[in-house]
Amino acid sequence: MMKKLLSVLLAIAMVACVVAGFAGCSKSNGGDAESSSSSSESTSAKTVADLDKVKDANKLVIGITDYEPIDYKDKDGKWIGFDADLARAVAEKMGIDVEFVVIDWERKFIELNSGTIDCVWNGMTVSDSVKTNCDISVAYAGNSQVVVMKEDALSKYADADAIKAADLTIAVEKGSAGETEAKKLSSNVVSLSAQSDALKEVKAGTADACIIDSTMANSMTKDGTDFANLGYSVSLTTEEYAVGFRKGSDLTAEVNRLLAELKEDGTMDKLSAKYGVDLAK
Repeated sequence: MMKKLLSVLLAIAMVACVVAGFAGCSKSNGGDAESSSSSSESTSAKTVADLDKVKDANKLVIGITDYEPIDYKDKDGKWIGFDADLARAVAEKMGIDVEFVVIDWERKFIELNSGTIDCVWNGMTVSDSVKTNCDISVAYAGNSQVVVMKEDALSKYADADAIKAADLTIAVEKGSAGETEAKKLSSNVVSLSAQSDALKEVKAGTADACIIDSTMANSMTKDGTDFANLGYSVSLTTEEYAVGFRKGSDLTAEVNRLLAELKEDGTMDKLSAKYGVDLAK
């Protein structure tokens, strides 16, 4: 009788173990499914639906600074320039309007990621820092960082080594590629809110030089401008411009597609000739 009872108890225990085993497998599989679902949700969350956002709003909000010949106002107060006209052409193809918002260049990624603007389109130099903080379009224009000073000083500071040895006071736009280059050449770097302010410092004599984009230098120091007595002979970098979007934004691919169309139909060549801006190679 005792043997039979022990046999029954042993059988019950074995059945319980089997059931527990299945339950454990079921829980484990459920956990994998949940993990897979979370992974899938995480992957899909990486795509930011900015394209629907701008179409619903019927406008593309663009962060800029006042920067001739890229983005600046004409006598009627309308934003024009290579980037402004190109952005307007892209928006027109999308069937929406554009709104230009002047931003603090140093805070451009904060403005972008907060949703205040949809993109940064203002002669933004492609760099590792830029690529870390946002997605970028294909490069659409070429540029370099140049050292601008009064024309009578150009022969004295004919290369980067001479500029570095003199430890000149150099004015730059805060958060710009020019600021990065200036810190390699001088311990006296004055960071300002705009590249145009850096030019004013040189003109006034409160800075020995400024480092700005060649696109601006070519436009702002030619004959007949307020800075015609300034010039440059030292070029420090070779760069490209791109448009910045939020990480994962579906606007990136759409704008790339439309930029390709505008290059193919000759629009970008016309803007290049009009504003004196070199296209990306």
